[in-house]
Amino acid sequence: MSTRERIRSFIVDTFFVDEFGDDDSFLRKGLIDSTGMMELVAFLEQDFGLKLEDRELVPENLDSLSRVVAFVERKQQARLPQAG
Repeated sequence: MSTRERIRSFIVDTFFVDEFGDDDSFLRKGLIDSTGMMELVAFLEQDFGLKLEDRELVPENLDSLSRVVAFVERKQQARLPQAG
């Protein structure tokens, strides 16, 4: 299962929504509220083994499926040992 599929599945199962586009704002569309956002953060940390810093908890990283996927992939890439 891809990163996108895992995150989408969590959102659908946890927040009981399935009609949303990859770029739909979670907050503006009312898909995820502030408490739900903390559930999403906990899921990302547990499921993907990430540690999110307070400064990273911003809409640019977490307010749509496509933004969350890109953020997770950046975090995972940063964890990889750099060649060279």
